[in-house]
Amino acid sequence: MKRLLPSLFLFAFTLLACLPPATPPPPTLTPAPSPTATPVPPVGLQPGWWQDAVFYEIFVRSFKDSDGDGIGDFNGITEQLDYLNDGDPNTSTDLGITGIWLMPITQSPSYHGYDVTDYYSVDSEYGSKEDFLRLTEEAHKRGIRIIVDLVLNHTSTQHPWFKASNNGDQQYRDWYIWNAEKPNYRGPWGQDVWYRGKDGFYYAVFWSEMPDLNLANPTVTQEIYSVTRFWLEEMNVDGFRLDAIRHFVENGSVQENTRDTHQWLQNYFQFYKSIDPSAFTVGEAWTETAQVLDYIGDEVDLAFEFDLAENFVRAAAGPLASAATSQMETVLQTYPAGQYATFLTNHDQERVMTTLGGDTQKAKLAAVMLLTAPGVPFLYYGEEIGMSGAKPDEDLRRPMQWTSQQPGAGFTSAQPWRNPPGDTSLINVQTQNADPDSLLNFYRQLIHLRATHPALRTGTTLLLETDTQRLYALLRYDQDEAFLILINSHPKPLTADLYALSLPAWDFGEISAMQSILGAEEASLLQRNPSGGFDSYHPLLEIPAQSAVILRMISDK
Repeated sequence: MKRLLPSLFLFAFTLLACLPPATPPPPTLTPAPSPTATPVPPVGLQPGWWQDAVFYEIFVRSFKDSDGDGIGDFNGITEQLDYLNDGDPNTSTDLGITGIWLMPITQSPSYHGYDVTDYYSVDSEYGSKEDFLRLTEEAHKRGIRIIVDLVLNHTSTQHPWFKASNNGDQQYRDWYIWNAEKPNYRGPWGQDVWYRGKDGFYYAVFWSEMPDLNLANPTVTQEIYSVTRFWLEEMNVDGFRLDAIRHFVENGSVQENTRDTHQWLQNYFQFYKSIDPSAFTVGEAWTETAQVLDYIGDEVDLAFEFDLAENFVRAAAGPLASAATSQMETVLQTYPAGQYATFLTNHDQERVMTTLGGDTQKAKLAAVMLLTAPGVPFLYYGEEIGMSGAKPDEDLRRPMQWTSQQPGAGFTSAQPWRNPPGDTSLINVQTQNADPDSLLNFYRQLIHLRATHPALRTGTTLLLETDTQRLYALLRYDQDEAFLILINSHPKPLTADLYALSLPAWDFGEISAMQSILGAEEASLLQRNPSGGFDSYHPLLEIPAQSAVILRMISDK
């Protein structure tokens, strides 16, 4: 789930505990399948369709309400697919999204859905299975893949499996982690993780109402395999976002990043690839880069790069860009090329615009860093219009602001499940559509630029020496073209005497032309040194304060 300070996490626990109960009809317990696994051939690191994708994270409850009950639903997303991608590569009025990540959509007693009561269902507040299948069909017609949040670490205490386990049913007792006496250790961030059941204590790393599944039990694993097959084969999804992967299998008091967790994920990777080699997983391992790397390639296809996200936002805030430069260097030296998921913030974090103090120009700098970087970018819904939001979590997940109309900001014709903030008069899709300089249109331009040029998606990446901590300078290139990305996040301009770009060597052909894509009218032609690199290059006499520049270099190679 999260990497948080203990006090913040305890605060989150308190919020969760205060959620009003809403008890859906429980599904019928199904007999446990045979623990015998079918051998599958090994699958290695095989970059797939996702390397060319730009993903968009959606909280279904908050995206678009189609039936006037104040709650977003599948049909609402289907109605708005053309906003994300209209399926016509010749248009630029859509956002250009080619992947959607849906936060949990299975039945759950909580508004957020991370405590599951039936893995084979969809939340009835969001619609029917038929509604969901229509959504996937319409998305696929437009070239949009859909992945869903699959929460495998834990269930709800209201799940029939846990109810049976808590009641001492021997068929299900070992589906969760029980101890006769309360162990004398606490959780990874100092929290209580053992809670009294009817007979003994059960383990729950995140919250008392979300007991951990015992993934060391082969029968539980086989049930997870059945769930996975159901979503890939019957529900037509293209993959999964896997929640809290570093907590999957505990080894006593060792509750994170265990060897058994890695082995379980390796087996799971082989299993889902045996169903569909093009199926995709992105894992949430909210930890430092060195540990995230361990999950890449043979456990999940990608994992989120939290440290890079944090430093993109920090650099955009200014006055120095060195945080992004330093972490990008670490990422480039650590991961296989491009094999990580990039983002700015997500549903657990303060929104970008709030972190940046409502400054649209700074938000544009963050967008440039995200959408010109290597890796696979993920946007959080509303980020492209600068939606704000700080804790509690419900305010990070407010309804999408489509118009300035009150009370629902175009999200619903009724009272929305959560009221929008007071900034909807300007922060909405309709208003920003009409403004060529809006954040929304800026995001559109960047995403379409990335889609048009392979060098910005899967090209080689080099960091440049700049002679200043104020400037972030990145090269993305393939055999045909190169892009120079410059970001000055300082409140003062950078004149030519304050910066200089250098690169010892560069395996790129002679530059036949230069084109300004963003932030400059024209730039001086790059002169190469004998090693093919360049020394003390000043493409511009001045890089304006808090600005981004993108220059395209065309090779005659």
